Amino acid sequence: MNTSFDYGKYLKQLPSKPGVYQYFDEEGTIIYIGKAKNLKSRVSSYFSREVDKVGGKTKVLVKKIRDIKFIVVESEIDAWLLENNLIKKHQPKYNIQLKDDKTFPFICIKKEPFPRVFSTRRIVRDGSEYFGPYASVRRMKILLDLIKSLYQLRTCTLNLSDKNIKEGKFKVCLEYQIGNCLGPCEDHQTLENYNESIGAIRHLLKGNFKESREYLDTQLTWAVKNLRFELAQQLKEKQTNLINFQTISTVVNPNLTDLEVYSISQEDRFSFVNFMRVINGSIVQSQTLEFRKKLDETKEDILTHAISEFRNRYPTSIKHILSPFPIDLEDENLKISNPQRGEKKKLLELSMKNVLFYKKNRLEQYDKINPGERQKQLLVKLQEDLRLSELPTHIECFDNSNFQGNFPVAAMVVFKDGKPSKKDYRHYNIKTVEGPDDFASMTEVVSRRYKRLMAENAPLPQLIVIDGGKGQLSAAIDGLKEIDAYGKIAIIGIAKRLEEIYFPGDSIPIYLNKKSSSLKTIQHLRDEAHRFGINFHRNKRSKAFVKSELEEVTGLGPVNIEKLLTHFKSVDTIKKQSAESLASIIPKAKAQITYNHFQKKASNN
Repeated sequence: MNTSFDYGKYLKQLPSKPGVYQYFDEEGTIIYIGKAKNLKSRVSSYFSREVDKVGGKTKVLVKKIRDIKFIVVESEIDAWLLENNLIKKHQPKYNIQLKDDKTFPFICIKKEPFPRVFSTRRIVRDGSEYFGPYASVRRMKILLDLIKSLYQLRTCTLNLSDKNIKEGKFKVCLEYQIGNCLGPCEDHQTLENYNESIGAIRHLLKGNFKESREYLDTQLTWAVKNLRFELAQQLKEKQTNLINFQTISTVVNPNLTDLEVYSISQEDRFSFVNFMRVINGSIVQSQTLEFRKKLDETKEDILTHAISEFRNRYPTSIKHILSPFPIDLEDENLKISNPQRGEKKKLLELSMKNVLFYKKNRLEQYDKINPGERQKQLLVKLQEDLRLSELPTHIECFDNSNFQGNFPVAAMVVFKDGKPSKKDYRHYNIKTVEGPDDFASMTEVVSRRYKRLMAENAPLPQLIVIDGGKGQLSAAIDGLKEIDAYGKIAIIGIAKRLEEIYFPGDSIPIYLNKKSSSLKTIQHLRDEAHRFGINFHRNKRSKAFVKSELEEVTGLGPVNIEKLLTHFKSVDTIKKQSAESLASIIPKAKAQITYNHFQKKASNN
């Protein structure tokens, strides 16, 4: 809550109407822009006690607010669009940041006499029409090739004004000679006839294949009736090309009405949103954008912002939107649905496949460009979630093991910069504890570990993770207190049942999001310590059982047992040896005793 800012006078001025609010810092810079269907209620929520429950970034934002301005609009949808435009203009520090470092190509119908149709990555606001963007350049080129095969258009950049054509300033080129152009430059083709083709291309680019198919059907019928069989064959080939392209474009039921589809996938700092526009059963546009989160925005907030961004970029009259979850957006001209089955559900799944594929590629790119950046961000998130005073670049995790109270051991694993540092792993044999007492064992191991580090002036970790709940955590804290190290290192416990995180002196645990990177990091530590400890414990039990079988041999001491195991590797191999073979390793008398022992035991069995 911002106690240094007199927000009361601003709240009194705010109406209970839809609008956009702007927060300014002490330098008069806009630091955040938001929308609301009720300005008074939304802005008041930032200064209520409830704000103390939100994340740290929102608290920082509120502390920096020194002025509030607002704009009242007619409806929530108007607030939605205005917010998007203002964010683009001012780019406030704490707003979601669109990361769009790639310009996707469009198909342009140039505004000029006898319009050209070509691909471009640069939009010029001169009245030309742009269709796209096309995330797949290959798909765009296929579409341009199809247009070229269906319609005879000019490719030159001549100024084909009516005056220039009548004055005979131009001559037909090779494109006319080979039949790719009908020669409007020498007035061999009228503007009206040319624009009929442009109209058909416009429908095609919008995904309306019906117009082009009907046009070709009419032309084909005329050619056949007039015995123009060569032309009829060419038209038939064009018709086949169009049908083939429509087949690969139509991925949904062609009876579906026009709609837009959105899906979202999130990381700790990034969100990825896929947009698909479907017309007459064909996907005519598809794009995925990346948004960098600045505050604690929910998926709903980011998806709403993304929908506004896409619809501002690519204006449309489509009123039906498919979303993976409900969005709180009221507008009588917009229908938002969340299908659970059928063709529309399949569309959502297709959109999600696209967004996950894009996300995977982007994260791989980040790792290649800066391998340590992703790990650093994971640690920053862990620091935030566990409220640590330092970035936990060095973490140690402890786990105990015993077998029916016997062979008590402990294991410690070390993570540095978010990754296992296996050369620093350690095993511990429990020395001072009698019987199965996990708590006392934990106290001993923690005390031994950090007493040694402190004696050697070695760096201490920023975080200790204990595999266990309140009891194990308290035992570890006792170990730190014994050597006066408590308070010098942050320490937590993780209980297995519900993955609760316990803090010292707090009987109530916290529960991290099951999908959060912080919980996954802690689980990785815990599981690695458990694996490392179990392997050590298993090996110790195995060696103990092996030695106990040789210890049954009367007169065979530990030195000779060790010699036999070192040479023959296992008890089973020793049992198969002759007395002479054993005598080559240990004294002859001991070898005979060992041989007789196993022979007698074998005959009894």
